[in-house]
Amino acid sequence: MQATLTSLPRRTFLSRAVGLPLAGVMSSYSRDVAADDAPEVKRIRLVHAPSICIAPQYIASDLLRLEGFSEVEYLPLGSRNGPQAIADGRADVTMWDTPALLPHVDAGKPITLLSGVHSGCYELFGNERVHSIRDLKGKTVAIQYFGAGDHVLLSSICAYVGMHPQEDIRWLPGETGREGKNFFIDGRADAFLAFTPDPQEFRALKIGHVILDTAKDRPWSQYFCCMVAANSSFVRRYPVATKRALRAILKATDICASEPQRVAQYLFEHGYERRYDLAVEALTKVRYQRWREANPEDTIRFHALRLYEVGMIKTNPNKLIERCTDWRALEELRRELKA
Repeated sequence: MQATLTSLPRRTFLSRAVGLPLAGVMSSYSRDVAADDAPEVKRIRLVHAPSICIAPQYIASDLLRLEGFSEVEYLPLGSRNGPQAIADGRADVTMWDTPALLPHVDAGKPITLLSGVHSGCYELFGNERVHSIRDLKGKTVAIQYFGAGDHVLLSSICAYVGMHPQEDIRWLPGETGREGKNFFIDGRADAFLAFTPDPQEFRALKIGHVILDTAKDRPWSQYFCCMVAANSSFVRRYPVATKRALRAILKATDICASEPQRVAQYLFEHGYERRYDLAVEALTKVRYQRWREANPEDTIRFHALRLYEVGMIKTNPNKLIERCTDWRALEELRRELKA
């Protein structure tokens, strides 16, 4: 591994930084906010699980205040505990990867999906023994942990090509996300489904080769990798607050699509990602415009059907959608924001 990943020196960053690019949305915000009632609650709690692709959740902090939330909290719950924190009411709203949410809603946990956000976070990397999805049969695949987004998504991918993920693959879980990645780097695993920014890191360090890219390869590129989820009781009790929180996140998503370099600066300044060039590459690649184009229900139905067929979830996909989705705020916002 001769290559290294560069970071933007702090004094260089400070000389380039021009602030979070909110100017373009401020003028419309006063009009949009005035059209709705005030939020029923003044505090909003989100999950703090730093990752480049969920940048909209972090740059939305100022927008959430414009929406009337005087207290905006990011709870440091890590990369495993977001769905459970939403379910048990410790957090109200969060962005999270869609596959990892499905086992929780299948188990009947009170989580409501509100909107798709973007696609393109994941890339499947293999070693010299793996050149296609079907080559994974009988091979060892590193994952973060059982039930994590990489495990569930890759199980859906394998089921789509006729494999049985529980029987055909030797899963190698790590104690941490980094440990799972290191299993592939160290040669103990034949493949790893890398989540932003790992694909950018692997390319920079010339580790493995890409078998599948969810930003480009169909059908995966047509479906959301990340969605906005909320506590079901919060959605029922506070519909105005729910809509306002979702609007802040979706407007922040538009900023990520139009101003990736400035968002990368923000991530650097706030310690979310210390490698500026890598953050720009990742933000440019992720398809943040997808929330305006795609039907999030299609994503849930597609993956739920695959997982249902191989016995990884027990709920019929149509019943799952009926139980765990509420697109009303999204539909209103698409009309208001001319999606």
